[in-house]
Amino acid sequence: MLVCNIKLNKQNIFKTLLVIMIMISIIIGIIALYKVLTSSNTDEKNLLDDSIPSNTIAELTSENYTNVLNMVHSDIDTYIGQKITFSGYIYRLSGFSKDQFVLARNMDIGNNQSLIVGFLCSSEKASKFEMYSWVKITGEITKGSYNNTDIPIIKITDIEQTSKPENANVMPPDDSFVPTAVIY
Repeated sequence: MLVCNIKLNKQNIFKTLLVIMIMISIIIGIIALYKVLTSSNTDEKNLLDDSIPSNTIAELTSENYTNVLNMVHSDIDTYIGQKITFSGYIYRLSGFSKDQFVLARNMDIGNNQSLIVGFLCSSEKASKFEMYSWVKITGEITKGSYNNTDIPIIKITDIEQTSKPENANVMPPDDSFVPTAVIY
């Protein structure tokens, strides 16, 4: 029969574990540094690719309307210069100038209730269209002010009369969208 008597020294065990943890931390640090240094060129390419394309026109639909509205209002500066096209009805408030209106949609909030949501738009031709008439616009997102608050304003380049679509109402924004520098 073989009997081994091993005496464990708590100080030596602690020192050994400490050395092992330090070595693991150093290895992880080296790997992280390597990843950072080798990915810097890739990140620069991605930053350039995420910029707003000058000729791309994003189309808003009933499905993405409030998500896009939400993300543009949340980060106006990112979307300045983005070209956009969508339809809605003309909605004016008493404080608007003659070249301003909201291109609006009704957002369902449940219990047969809805809210008017939309982008403030600006066009020299705005006064030619009656309240609640449906139009399709193409324009560019700019930054403006309304009641001392920065808001996106669509500077309209093209506006035309259209008919009310089948799916005129829009749903509230959901949590599934991921804000980007471009509206798809």
